[in-house]
Amino acid sequence: MHPVPSRIPVSIIIPNYNYARFLKRAVDSALGQDHADVEVIVVDDRSSDGSAAVIKSYGDRIRACLRPKNGGHAAAFNTGFAASSGKIVLFLDADDYLYPDAISRIVETWDSATAQVQSRLHIVDERQRIKDVFPPLELPFDDGDVMPKLLHKGRYQTTVTSGLAFGRTTLETIMPIPEADFRQGADGYLATLAPLYGHVQSIDECVGAYRIHGANHSVFGEKLAERARWRVTHDFHRLEALSDQVSSVGLTVEPSKTFLHDPVHLEERLASLCADRDQHPVANDSRLVLGAAGAVASLQITASLRRRAILAAWFLSVGLLPRKMATAVLSWKLDAASRPAFLARFSKSIRQAMG
Repeated sequence: MHPVPSRIPVSIIIPNYNYARFLKRAVDSALGQDHADVEVIVVDDRSSDGSAAVIKSYGDRIRACLRPKNGGHAAAFNTGFAASSGKIVLFLDADDYLYPDAISRIVETWDSATAQVQSRLHIVDERQRIKDVFPPLELPFDDGDVMPKLLHKGRYQTTVTSGLAFGRTTLETIMPIPEADFRQGADGYLATLAPLYGHVQSIDECVGAYRIHGANHSVFGEKLAERARWRVTHDFHRLEALSDQVSSVGLTVEPSKTFLHDPVHLEERLASLCADRDQHPVANDSRLVLGAAGAVASLQITASLRRRAILAAWFLSVGLLPRKMATAVLSWKLDAASRPAFLARFSKSIRQAMG
């Protein structure tokens, strides 16, 4: 392996839709990088708020791509990538922002075998107050060749859009992203396919901020069933895309078996099934089978024994308790706002003990 030159050109692509109130912070953070060669591309996906004025105010300091019609996450990613030229590409969500040394840290981490660099992010609120770290520090990233784990359970420990950077040659191989299947969650498509073409490198320090607010697509507020159905369906789209890619090298992926090893997917399957059985996207699912599979999968994750045991017990309780009680237990985990005060304090104590 040979190190990558420090002056490697990098593209930061900011997909935006109706985030005018956050967009300036994102763009300023991209323009404020201490790396010597960064181009900033802002893709506006036909916003109806004041985003156009924010973008126009930067003049030729950025490259603006104004889409004629709204196409969603994947369409904005595809548009931005087509306009970019960097050897390393980072997609920065318009409601997030980077710290000044983010790109230089990524370039320092990169080598000739790298397809993707992933970094932790501070979780902040609308006023940029730091609340936590994502992913939690007690969950170690998966590094190097993550393909064995990806093929086994359809997932590895990674992060969200703004904490991911990809090699251009990798993106040229796996893009354009299917726009109908990934109208949201385009980062999931990229992070699933990129490891086929190189190693994954990790930065454990936070290089930016992941803003949580009421309009985040991945949060869905209190719409537990809707969120769970979307995530289950998104997982199937990811695995379908992975299956198409690996088949060209003689490998196979069987979703029905793969997802039984993935506690994250099983958690969302249980949420969908408990919250709204009638619209659940997987026929013939049962809470008992999903709960048992989740308990077994939990004991195999890379985490402390205590964390694994607690997660396994949670799966079994959701699988075995009467449906109404199971739904309450499930919502307490997935929606912090729904937890009774005593449980919130207990949960915080458990997490501190496991850190």
